[in-house]
Amino acid sequence: MRLGRVIRCLVAVAVLSVGNPSGLALAQYGATDGEWSYYGGDAGSTKYAPLDQINGDNFNDLEVAWTWQTENFGPRPENYYRVTPIMVNGVLYATAGSRRAVVAIDPTNGETLWMYRYDEGRRGEAAPRLNSGRGVAYWEDPDNPADRRILLITPGYQLVALDADTGQPIPSFGANGWVDLKQGLDRDVDPIDGAIGSSSPPIVSRGVIVVGAALIPGTAPESRDNVPGHIRGYDVRTGERKWIFHTIPHPGEFGNETWENGSWEYTGNAGVWPPFSVDHELGYVYLPTELGTGDYYGGHRLGDNLFSNSLVCLDVETGERIWHFQMIHHGIWDWDNPAPPILLDVTVDGRPRKIVVQVTKQAWAYVFDRITGEPVWPIEERQVAQTDVPGERTSPTQPFPTKPLAYDLQGFSLEDLVDFTPELRQEAFEIVSQYRLGPIFTPPSLIDAEDGTKGTIQVPNQTGGTNWTGATVDPETGVLFVPSYTSPSLRALTNDPSVSDMDFIDAGRI
Repeated sequence: MRLGRVIRCLVAVAVLSVGNPSGLALAQYGATDGEWSYYGGDAGSTKYAPLDQINGDNFNDLEVAWTWQTENFGPRPENYYRVTPIMVNGVLYATAGSRRAVVAIDPTNGETLWMYRYDEGRRGEAAPRLNSGRGVAYWEDPDNPADRRILLITPGYQLVALDADTGQPIPSFGANGWVDLKQGLDRDVDPIDGAIGSSSPPIVSRGVIVVGAALIPGTAPESRDNVPGHIRGYDVRTGERKWIFHTIPHPGEFGNETWENGSWEYTGNAGVWPPFSVDHELGYVYLPTELGTGDYYGGHRLGDNLFSNSLVCLDVETGERIWHFQMIHHGIWDWDNPAPPILLDVTVDGRPRKIVVQVTKQAWAYVFDRITGEPVWPIEERQVAQTDVPGERTSPTQPFPTKPLAYDLQGFSLEDLVDFTPELRQEAFEIVSQYRLGPIFTPPSLIDAEDGTKGTIQVPNQTGGTNWTGATVDPETGVLFVPSYTSPSLRALTNDPSVSDMDFIDAGRI
């Protein structure tokens, strides 16, 4: 019997009451005009639309009006389509195909109005984030409504500004509509093979385009030396870089000391691969970051590793850090923050609060005051299990939210084994006895540990909990809906110099 068959696997939907609906500022949230101008519906990623043409009475009567297919946009069909189209001024905009073509579609009949694509050649083929990604962003000049732009990050990590009406590049933006994002990263990156890209759209606020970064997954990286996922802001009119925020801080910057032994110089990742959220009124952008290079081994980057595994609030016009909260110190579980934070105004204990909610792979929803970063409910530092992997040093404590409670299984014990029959339970017991079990934050272990075990069972695994699908909120009721996936993985580390120059990597990917 395989390990994955022993432990329950399900899809759960949790609901979280976050406040008194009488305290909601409804006009600020959701696609209230029937359009969907951001990946998450609005700048706060609520994914909410107060429309009533489709309801419980007529849902079963819906029929397909038209279909639009992506299979011919590229040299091969794409089998993993994650795009959320935006709709602005009555036009749908989306990406499609392996080269991430941009398309404009008439929502009344499915007609393709225009298409833009560019073959990046070897640069696009070598990208760590291929195919159509998650879509595009939109910007309209408040001083000149005729200047309307669609913004795309290509597979080869270039920022493109297109005319929303024609699909043609904007000549005054960058170099004839293009900005090379592999430049201006404050670390040398090969223009062709440099392993950095983005699968998510940028976001625009106060005339600044904020650009994220997605890197090579760190399950079994070839090297501890990787590209960092620094975040940058660009002028939406000209394409000029306005600022950069080092998610792995440089010397003299806050948090640099959390990368011991000079590891800030070579460690990569710590990017933002999900979409951003932004509060236009405050002028703040919210960054859900991932961990540093080495998903399951951090011996080459000792320390807490700010600003990895954090929610970071920046001034969108300057890139200045306003506040941050690190959900995981020295992450070694591949629990990247996987989805855009949700912005909401609620009343908590009789007090109006502007909050931000970050759902996570570890099945917690972290809730903060989005102005100050103060946790809305206490988050406690608690002692956790420690590693015995040579060269590794885990944090003695990790943050535990006290409210809301975890919405899925965390950690794994014998009590979680199947018990349909005594025979099945005994078989399950014999299987898991080969591995280490424990509560959340039990660290990965060696495939040939001295105690005879062959690794650690991790729950939630690297897919969550919650993953890139994120959550949605109903601002009228104050309820957050969270899809969650309950699944185990085996975390077993091994040394293999033929695969990686890291001391240990995940044995399952060799």
